[in-house]
Amino acid sequence: MAENRPKITETPPRDVIEELEALNQVLDRVLPFKKLDHNVLIGTWNIRSFGGLTEKWAASETDTPKRDLHSVVLIAEILARFDIVAVQEIKGNLKAFRHMLKVLGDHWSFILTDVCGGDEGNDERLAFLFDTRKVKLSGLACELVVPNEKIASVSEGAFSRQFARTPYGVGFKVEDKTFVLVTLHVLYGNKVNDRLDELEGIAIWLKKWAADMHAFDQSLIVLGDFNIERKGDPRYEAFTSTGLRVPTDLETLRRTVFDRNSTYYTQIAWFESKDNIPELSFKYLRGGVFNFGPHVLKNRGLSPFQLSWRISDHLPLWAEFSTRC
Repeated sequence: MAENRPKITETPPRDVIEELEALNQVLDRVLPFKKLDHNVLIGTWNIRSFGGLTEKWAASETDTPKRDLHSVVLIAEILARFDIVAVQEIKGNLKAFRHMLKVLGDHWSFILTDVCGGDEGNDERLAFLFDTRKVKLSGLACELVVPNEKIASVSEGAFSRQFARTPYGVGFKVEDKTFVLVTLHVLYGNKVNDRLDELEGIAIWLKKWAADMHAFDQSLIVLGDFNIERKGDPRYEAFTSTGLRVPTDLETLRRTVFDRNSTYYTQIAWFESKDNIPELSFKYLRGGVFNFGPHVLKNRGLSPFQLSWRISDHLPLWAEFSTRC
């Protein structure tokens, strides 16, 4: 006899409904509201190993994976607060991702890469989710690949191989503002110096591309998981070496469910207007992270590690921009 599995489109159990209501009250307090003709909310979130799914409202101790329908509706509730969100660590298995799309609804769309091959690629995809009531694609979608020819000022080894997980650039339009978002998940490596060449190569490539954007009158914003330990370390200096700017109000914020102090893994950054690089087509207002830990799956008594496999080990990072400039 076939198992009668619950569907994510069904009315959730009462405890899930109550938790969603409480979560929304928190989100109303800590995140800006999406306002047509006023702002655009851009987020980035590395959702840990976002692949398989246990089709139960509450996964048991023996179930694998631990991510269940309850977890997916919570993830969708958070993502729905943004106009556009870059998502890293989507796996080759799209089961959880497809269920999440059903929760978000028909006015949400997405664009994503194929899986990255090789051990370092880790069977991962990069994606953008966007609310089509406000956001449109402007036509560009590309993966960033390293050039064959030598580029002046690039240190030896920075372009010795392709990126482990190829950065992904997509053009968007909100009202009359066009811009390109580039998302990436930098190689973590066996030691922190393994990331140095990749971060340097990405920063140099992005500066060159940002200058080229001037011909198209588009802004370029970089966001994703850069695996930078802290401000001022060699990885941070490599990332910012070509002029990428990280908003100062994001500098002291924690990035993961584990850390009491700040790490710089997740970032949102752009270039200052210089060296033929155009200004942003909209004005940065503010940014932050959403620490979902105290507000989700509260009745299960989970450790941060256990929570990370159901929701994520990373916190979503966001930035609000004004479209009225």
